[in-house]
Amino acid sequence: MERLDELAASLRALPPSCGPVRLVAVDGHAGSGKSTFAARLAAALGGAPVLHLDDLATHEELFAWTDRLREQVTGPFSRGESARYAAYDWTLRRFGPARPLEPAPVVLVEGVGAGRAAVRTELARLLWMDLDARESWARGRRRDGPAQADFWDGWTAAETRHFATDPSRPYADLLVRQRQEGYEWRPGPYATALPNHSVTVGDRQGPPSGTA
Repeated sequence: MERLDELAASLRALPPSCGPVRLVAVDGHAGSGKSTFAARLAAALGGAPVLHLDDLATHEELFAWTDRLREQVTGPFSRGESARYAAYDWTLRRFGPARPLEPAPVVLVEGVGAGRAAVRTELARLLWMDLDARESWARGRRRDGPAQADFWDGWTAAETRHFATDPSRPYADLLVRQRQEGYEWRPGPYATALPNHSVTVGDRQGPPSGTA
């Protein structure tokens, strides 16, 4: 019975994809459980850094964060340097002070669109939370409550447009599903399309907390 530490070991064994870093994306629909899974995987990796793409997006630019990611994170990583990025404050509607992000052996990038075409060439692996859009969005709405209903209406329309033109799931190496007893995963479309593209399948851990 395989566990997240075995997946973590397989990720550490990959060749670096962005300078010295193995950049691993955790993508999926909003509300599919990306943040919770990324946190658990980061722990299994011994405290790997997690970059949340919500920190690079804004109210006006839900998906127009690619340049910020390149300039503040992947560009420095590709040169073997530490990254520094300014996180967006969704309450104050402005970016805060820069914070460091070290070029660790594995860095997780978590968020809707983390596996977009502009990022994929710098990824060591793309993991997709395999929960359909309607169920994911329903979970997200329950989590955030009625006060965020208008935001969710705008978000779901924007997410639908994004994935219609720049889908991530067809390029996923692993499809991850949350189960009552933990997680399980299977090879994704990209992995099954390539010969000799090794992946690890399966996990049984305790129930995750949260539904981000």
